[in-house]
Amino acid sequence: MDLDLTIVIPNYNTRTLLRNCLDSIYRYTEGIDFEVICVDGNSPDGSADMVALHFPKVLLVRNRSNESYARSVNRGIRLARGRYVCLLDSDTLLIENTFLPLVRFMDEHPDAAVCGPRLLNPDGSIQHHIRGFASLRVFFLQTLNWHKLFPKSKLMNRYYNTDFDYSQAQPVESIGTSAYMIRRSTWETVGLFDERFRWAMPDLAYNYTLHRGGYKLYYTPCAEVVHFGGQTASQDVLRALREQRQGFIDFSEAYDYFGKGRVTKTIVRVGIWFRYLTRVLGYYLGSDKRVITGPGAPRKDVASEAKRIISDTQPRAFRDMELEEKTVAQVQSGSDAASNL
Repeated sequence: MDLDLTIVIPNYNTRTLLRNCLDSIYRYTEGIDFEVICVDGNSPDGSADMVALHFPKVLLVRNRSNESYARSVNRGIRLARGRYVCLLDSDTLLIENTFLPLVRFMDEHPDAAVCGPRLLNPDGSIQHHIRGFASLRVFFLQTLNWHKLFPKSKLMNRYYNTDFDYSQAQPVESIGTSAYMIRRSTWETVGLFDERFRWAMPDLAYNYTLHRGGYKLYYTPCAEVVHFGGQTASQDVLRALREQRQGFIDFSEAYDYFGKGRVTKTIVRVGIWFRYLTRVLGYYLGSDKRVITGPGAPRKDVASEAKRIISDTQPRAFRDMELEEKTVAQVQSGSDAASNL
Protein backbone atom coordinates (compact mmCIF):
# COMPACT_ATOMS: atom_id res chain seq x y z
CA MET A 1 0.00 0.00 0.00
CA ASP A 2 1.94 3.02 -1.28
CA LEU A 3 -0.80 5.26 -2.68
CA ASP A 4 -2.87 8.02 -1.13
CA LEU A 5 -6.03 7.24 -3.04
CA THR A 6 -7.77 4.64 -5.18
CA ILE A 7 -10.64 5.93 -7.31
CA VAL A 8 -13.21 3.22 -8.06
CA ILE A 9 -15.64 3.85 -10.92
CA PRO A 10 -18.42 1.33 -11.62
CA ASN A 11 -19.76 1.67 -15.15
CA TYR A 12 -22.53 0.36 -17.32
CA ASN A 13 -23.22 1.76 -20.76
CA THR A 14 -22.13 5.36 -20.13
CA ARG A 15 -19.14 5.50 -22.48
CA THR A 16 -19.15 9.23 -23.25
CA LEU A 17 -19.77 10.21 -19.64
CA LEU A 18 -17.10 7.79 -18.47
CA ARG A 19 -14.57 9.17 -20.94
CA ASN A 20 -15.25 12.72 -19.80
CA CYS A 21 -15.04 11.64 -16.15
CA LEU A 22 -11.69 9.90 -16.61
CA ASP A 23 -10.32 12.76 -18.67
CA SER A 24 -11.23 15.23 -15.91
CA ILE A 25 -9.53 13.03 -13.27
CA TYR A 26 -6.22 12.96 -15.10
CA ARG A 27 -6.49 16.63 -16.09
CA TYR A 28 -7.06 18.01 -12.61
CA THR A 29 -5.66 15.56 -10.05
CA GLU A 30 -2.22 16.46 -8.72
CA GLY A 31 -0.38 16.55 -5.41
CA ILE A 32 -1.30 12.98 -4.44
CA ASP A 33 -0.36 9.46 -5.54
CA PHE A 34 -3.44 7.77 -6.94
CA GLU A 35 -4.78 4.99 -9.11
CA VAL A 36 -8.06 4.52 -10.96
CA ILE A 37 -9.98 1.25 -11.12
CA CYS A 38 -12.89 1.01 -13.56
CA VAL A 39 -15.28 -1.91 -13.14
CA ASP A 40 -17.32 -2.35 -16.32
CA GLY A 41 -20.49 -4.44 -16.38
CA ASN A 42 -20.06 -5.86 -19.90
CA SER A 43 -21.36 -2.61 -21.42
CA PRO A 44 -22.67 -3.08 -24.98
CA ASP A 45 -21.62 0.48 -25.90
CA GLY A 46 -17.91 -0.35 -25.90
CA SER A 47 -17.05 1.42 -22.66
CA ALA A 48 -14.35 -1.09 -21.71
CA ASP A 49 -12.58 -0.88 -25.08
CA MET A 50 -12.63 2.91 -24.83
CA VAL A 51 -10.96 2.77 -21.41
CA ALA A 52 -8.35 0.28 -22.63
CA LEU A 53 -7.52 2.43 -25.64
CA HIS A 54 -7.55 5.95 -24.22
CA PHE A 55 -6.68 5.40 -20.55
CA PRO A 56 -4.00 2.68 -20.33
CA LYS A 57 -3.16 3.69 -16.74
CA VAL A 58 -6.61 2.64 -15.55
CA LEU A 59 -6.90 -0.79 -13.98
CA LEU A 60 -9.79 -2.17 -16.02
CA VAL A 61 -12.03 -4.90 -14.65
CA ARG A 62 -14.24 -6.49 -17.30
CA ASN A 63 -17.17 -8.28 -15.69
CA ARG A 64 -18.92 -10.97 -17.73
CA SER A 65 -22.30 -9.44 -16.91
CA ASN A 66 -23.87 -6.27 -15.58
CA GLU A 67 -23.46 -7.00 -11.89
CA SER A 68 -24.97 -5.01 -9.07
CA TYR A 69 -23.53 -1.68 -7.97
CA ALA A 70 -22.49 -3.23 -4.65
CA ARG A 71 -20.60 -6.10 -6.29
CA SER A 72 -18.88 -3.77 -8.74
CA VAL A 73 -17.60 -1.36 -6.10
CA ASN A 74 -16.59 -4.24 -3.84
CA ARG A 75 -14.45 -5.69 -6.64
CA GLY A 76 -12.74 -2.33 -6.97
CA ILE A 77 -12.21 -1.91 -3.23
CA ARG A 78 -10.64 -5.36 -2.93
CA LEU A 79 -8.06 -4.37 -5.55
CA ALA A 80 -7.36 -0.95 -4.02
CA ARG A 81 -3.85 -0.01 -2.89
CA GLY A 82 -4.72 3.43 -1.53
CA ARG A 83 -5.02 4.65 2.04
CA TYR A 84 -8.45 5.85 0.97
CA VAL A 85 -10.93 4.78 -1.68
CA CYS A 86 -13.22 7.22 -3.44
CA LEU A 87 -16.27 5.67 -5.06
CA LEU A 88 -17.05 7.85 -8.07
CA ASP A 89 -20.03 7.54 -10.40
CA SER A 90 -19.28 7.53 -14.11
CA ASP A 91 -21.70 10.44 -14.63
CA THR A 92 -19.55 12.84 -12.61
CA LEU A 93 -17.11 15.47 -13.82
CA LEU A 94 -14.23 17.11 -11.97
CA ILE A 95 -13.86 20.87 -12.43
CA GLU A 96 -10.94 21.32 -10.04
CA ASN A 97 -8.28 19.38 -8.15
CA THR A 98 -10.94 17.61 -6.10
CA PHE A 99 -9.09 14.73 -4.49
CA LEU A 100 -6.17 16.54 -2.87
CA PRO A 101 -8.42 18.52 -0.48
CA LEU A 102 -10.52 15.43 0.22
CA VAL A 103 -7.43 13.42 1.18
CA ARG A 104 -6.28 16.32 3.36
CA PHE A 105 -9.72 16.51 4.98
CA MET A 106 -9.59 12.83 5.90
CA ASP A 107 -6.02 13.17 7.19
CA GLU A 108 -7.07 16.13 9.35
CA HIS A 109 -10.21 14.34 10.64
CA PRO A 110 -9.10 10.92 11.88
CA ASP A 111 -12.59 10.40 13.32
CA ALA A 112 -14.12 10.48 9.83
CA ALA A 113 -15.00 7.02 8.53
CA VAL A 114 -16.16 8.50 5.23
CA CYS A 115 -16.70 11.91 3.70
CA GLY A 116 -18.32 13.37 0.63
CA PRO A 117 -17.81 16.68 -1.23
CA ARG A 118 -20.31 19.21 -2.50
CA LEU A 119 -22.17 17.93 -5.57
CA LEU A 120 -23.25 20.35 -8.26
CA ASN A 121 -25.87 20.12 -10.96
CA PRO A 122 -24.68 20.87 -14.52
CA ASP A 123 -25.98 24.45 -14.16
CA GLY A 124 -23.78 25.01 -11.08
CA SER A 125 -26.58 24.80 -8.50
CA ILE A 126 -26.12 22.64 -5.41
CA GLN A 127 -27.36 19.06 -5.71
CA HIS A 128 -28.93 18.01 -2.42
CA HIS A 129 -27.50 14.65 -1.40
CA ILE A 130 -27.65 14.72 2.40
CA ARG A 131 -30.37 12.65 4.04
CA GLY A 132 -31.55 11.66 7.49
CA PHE A 133 -32.81 8.22 8.45
CA ALA A 134 -36.56 7.95 8.01
CA SER A 135 -38.88 7.09 10.87
CA LEU A 136 -41.92 4.90 10.23
CA ARG A 137 -44.04 8.05 10.25
CA VAL A 138 -41.89 9.72 7.60
CA PHE A 139 -41.99 6.55 5.50
CA PHE A 140 -45.78 6.52 5.36
CA LEU A 141 -45.91 10.22 4.61
CA GLN A 142 -43.51 9.55 1.74
CA THR A 143 -45.84 6.83 0.51
CA LEU A 144 -48.64 9.40 0.42
CA ASN A 145 -46.38 11.87 -1.44
CA TRP A 146 -46.75 14.21 1.55
CA HIS A 147 -43.70 16.21 0.45
CA LYS A 148 -45.48 17.07 -2.81
CA LEU A 149 -48.79 17.89 -1.19
CA PHE A 150 -47.17 19.94 1.61
CA PRO A 151 -43.73 21.10 0.42
CA LYS A 152 -43.24 23.19 3.58
CA SER A 153 -43.73 20.27 5.96
CA LYS A 154 -41.08 20.60 8.68
CA LEU A 155 -41.07 16.85 9.33
CA MET A 156 -40.35 15.98 5.70
CA ASN A 157 -37.87 18.79 5.29
CA ARG A 158 -35.88 17.48 8.26
CA TYR A 159 -35.64 14.10 6.54
CA TYR A 160 -34.73 15.57 3.13
CA ASN A 161 -32.43 18.17 4.74
CA THR A 162 -33.77 20.85 2.40
CA ASP A 163 -32.36 23.56 4.68
CA PHE A 164 -28.94 21.91 5.01
CA ASP A 165 -26.03 24.37 5.13
CA TYR A 166 -23.77 23.22 2.30
CA SER A 167 -21.20 25.90 3.14
CA GLN A 168 -20.12 24.18 6.39
CA ALA A 169 -18.26 20.91 6.98
CA GLN A 170 -20.26 18.82 9.44
CA PRO A 171 -21.19 15.28 10.46
CA VAL A 172 -24.26 13.85 8.71
CA GLU A 173 -26.40 10.75 9.05
CA SER A 174 -26.38 9.67 5.42
CA ILE A 175 -24.63 10.96 2.29
CA GLY A 176 -24.87 9.87 -1.33
CA THR A 177 -22.14 7.71 -2.85
CA SER A 178 -21.72 9.55 -6.17
CA ALA A 179 -18.40 10.80 -4.76
CA TYR A 180 -17.74 8.93 -1.52
CA MET A 181 -14.37 8.82 0.24
CA ILE A 182 -13.80 5.80 2.54
CA ARG A 183 -10.96 5.28 4.98
CA ARG A 184 -9.18 1.92 4.59
CA SER A 185 -9.67 1.05 8.26
CA THR A 186 -13.40 1.61 7.75
CA TRP A 187 -13.93 -1.12 5.18
CA GLU A 188 -11.38 -3.41 6.79
CA THR A 189 -13.31 -3.19 10.08
CA VAL A 190 -16.94 -2.75 9.02
CA GLY A 191 -16.76 -4.70 5.77
CA LEU A 192 -17.80 -3.95 2.22
CA PHE A 193 -21.12 -3.04 0.65
CA ASP A 194 -24.07 -5.40 1.05
CA GLU A 195 -24.31 -7.37 -2.19
CA ARG A 196 -27.92 -8.37 -1.60
CA PHE A 197 -28.85 -5.01 -3.08
CA ARG A 198 -28.52 -4.49 -6.81
CA TRP A 199 -28.95 -0.76 -7.44
CA ALA A 200 -31.15 0.79 -4.78
CA MET A 201 -30.17 0.86 -1.11
CA PRO A 202 -26.49 -0.26 -0.88
CA ASP A 203 -25.47 3.33 -0.08
CA LEU A 204 -28.15 3.79 2.59
CA ALA A 205 -27.42 0.34 4.02
CA TYR A 206 -23.72 1.13 4.34
CA ASN A 207 -24.36 4.55 5.87
CA TYR A 208 -26.84 3.00 8.28
CA THR A 209 -24.34 0.32 9.27
CA LEU A 210 -21.70 2.97 9.97
CA HIS A 211 -24.19 5.11 11.90
CA ARG A 212 -25.29 2.19 14.10
CA GLY A 213 -21.65 1.32 14.75
CA GLY A 214 -20.87 4.83 16.00
CA TYR A 215 -18.74 5.83 13.00
CA LYS A 216 -18.79 9.42 11.76
CA LEU A 217 -19.79 10.44 8.26
CA TYR A 218 -18.86 13.93 7.12
CA TYR A 219 -19.96 16.32 4.45
CA THR A 220 -17.26 18.78 3.38
CA PRO A 221 -17.44 21.74 0.99
CA CYS A 222 -13.65 21.68 0.50
CA ALA A 223 -14.16 20.20 -2.98
CA GLU A 224 -16.85 20.17 -5.65
CA VAL A 225 -17.91 17.58 -8.24
CA VAL A 226 -20.45 17.99 -11.03
CA HIS A 227 -22.97 15.14 -11.03
CA PHE A 228 -25.26 14.64 -14.01
CA GLY A 229 -27.35 12.27 -11.91
CA GLY A 230 -29.15 8.98 -12.47
CA GLN A 231 -27.82 8.31 -15.96
CA THR A 232 -27.40 4.56 -15.44
CA ALA A 233 -30.73 4.04 -13.67
CA SER A 234 -32.59 6.15 -16.24
CA GLN A 235 -31.58 3.80 -19.06
CA ASP A 236 -34.42 1.52 -17.94
CA VAL A 237 -36.69 3.40 -15.55
CA LEU A 238 -39.24 0.65 -14.96
CA ARG A 239 -36.53 -1.87 -14.17
CA ALA A 240 -34.89 0.63 -11.83
CA LEU A 241 -38.20 1.16 -10.04
CA ARG A 242 -38.61 -2.61 -9.59
CA GLU A 243 -35.11 -2.87 -8.17
CA GLN A 244 -35.80 0.11 -5.92
CA ARG A 245 -38.97 -1.57 -4.63
CA GLN A 246 -37.18 -4.83 -3.87
CA GLY A 247 -34.24 -2.96 -2.34
CA PHE A 248 -36.55 -1.14 0.09
CA ILE A 249 -38.19 -4.42 1.11
CA ASP A 250 -34.87 -6.23 1.61
CA PHE A 251 -33.43 -3.30 3.54
CA SER A 252 -36.44 -3.05 5.86
CA GLU A 253 -36.44 -6.76 6.62
CA ALA A 254 -32.69 -7.44 6.81
CA TYR A 255 -31.73 -4.35 8.81
CA ASP A 256 -34.87 -4.03 11.01
CA TYR A 257 -34.91 -0.42 9.84
CA PHE A 258 -38.48 0.31 10.89
CA GLY A 259 -38.68 -2.33 13.62
CA LYS A 260 -38.21 -6.04 14.22
CA GLY A 261 -41.88 -7.04 14.47
CA ARG A 262 -43.38 -9.19 11.72
CA VAL A 263 -46.55 -7.07 11.63
CA THR A 264 -44.54 -3.87 11.20
CA LYS A 265 -42.49 -5.39 8.39
CA THR A 266 -45.63 -6.63 6.65
CA ILE A 267 -47.21 -3.18 6.83
CA VAL A 268 -44.01 -1.62 5.50
CA ARG A 269 -43.95 -4.13 2.63
CA VAL A 270 -47.51 -3.15 1.68
CA GLY A 271 -46.55 0.52 1.84
CA ILE A 272 -43.53 -0.08 -0.40
CA TRP A 273 -45.68 -1.86 -2.98
CA PHE A 274 -48.21 0.98 -2.88
CA ARG A 275 -45.45 3.53 -3.41
CA TYR A 276 -44.01 1.48 -6.27
CA LEU A 277 -47.38 1.25 -8.03
CA THR A 278 -47.92 5.00 -7.73
CA ARG A 279 -44.44 5.60 -9.18
CA VAL A 280 -45.17 3.29 -12.12
CA LEU A 281 -48.51 5.02 -12.70
CA GLY A 282 -46.76 8.37 -12.57
CA TYR A 283 -44.24 7.14 -15.12
CA TYR A 284 -46.97 6.29 -17.62
CA LEU A 285 -49.16 9.32 -16.97
CA GLY A 286 -46.60 12.00 -16.11
CA SER A 287 -44.05 13.87 -18.17
CA ASP A 288 -41.12 13.39 -15.78
CA LYS A 289 -39.61 9.98 -16.57
CA ARG A 290 -36.74 10.14 -14.09
CA VAL A 291 -36.22 7.62 -11.29
CA ILE A 292 -35.07 10.18 -8.70
CA THR A 293 -37.53 13.07 -8.48
CA GLY A 294 -37.93 13.83 -4.77
CA PRO A 295 -37.01 17.02 -2.89
CA GLY A 296 -33.40 17.96 -3.49
CA ALA A 297 -33.26 16.26 -6.89
CA PRO A 298 -32.40 18.55 -9.82
CA ARG A 299 -35.37 20.37 -11.29
CA LYS A 300 -36.81 18.82 -14.42
CA ASP A 301 -35.45 21.61 -16.62
CA VAL A 302 -31.97 21.20 -15.12
CA ALA A 303 -32.10 17.44 -15.72
CA SER A 304 -33.23 18.07 -19.29
CA GLU A 305 -30.31 20.42 -19.82
CA ALA A 306 -27.93 17.76 -18.50
CA LYS A 307 -29.37 15.26 -20.97
CA ARG A 308 -28.95 17.79 -23.79
CA ILE A 309 -25.30 18.38 -22.84
CA ILE A 310 -24.69 14.63 -22.88
CA SER A 311 -26.44 14.22 -26.23
CA ASP A 312 -24.49 17.11 -27.76
CA THR A 313 -21.11 15.72 -26.73
CA GLN A 314 -21.87 12.10 -27.55
CA PRO A 315 -21.76 12.19 -31.37
CA ARG A 316 -18.35 13.89 -31.51
CA ALA A 317 -16.84 11.47 -29.02
CA PHE A 318 -18.29 8.51 -30.84
CA ARG A 319 -16.90 9.66 -34.20
CA ASP A 320 -13.46 10.15 -32.68
CA MET A 321 -13.42 6.72 -31.09
CA GLU A 322 -15.30 4.52 -33.53
CA LEU A 323 -12.50 3.51 -35.90
CA GLU A 324 -9.88 3.24 -33.16
CA GLU A 325 -12.05 1.03 -30.98
CA LYS A 326 -12.99 -1.29 -33.82
CA THR A 327 -9.29 -1.88 -34.32
CA VAL A 328 -8.73 -2.46 -30.62
CA ALA A 329 -11.64 -4.90 -30.46
CA GLN A 330 -10.05 -6.96 -33.23
CA VAL A 331 -6.66 -7.29 -31.56
CA GLN A 332 -7.53 -7.25 -27.88
CA SER A 333 -8.20 -10.63 -26.30
CA GLY A 334 -9.33 -9.43 -22.91
CA SER A 335 -5.81 -9.24 -21.47
CA ASP A 336 -6.47 -6.14 -19.43
CA ALA A 337 -4.94 -5.83 -15.98
CA ALA A 338 -7.87 -7.61 -14.34
CA SER A 339 -10.14 -9.01 -17.02
CA ASN A 340 -13.15 -11.22 -16.48
CA LEU A 341 -12.98 -11.11 -12.70
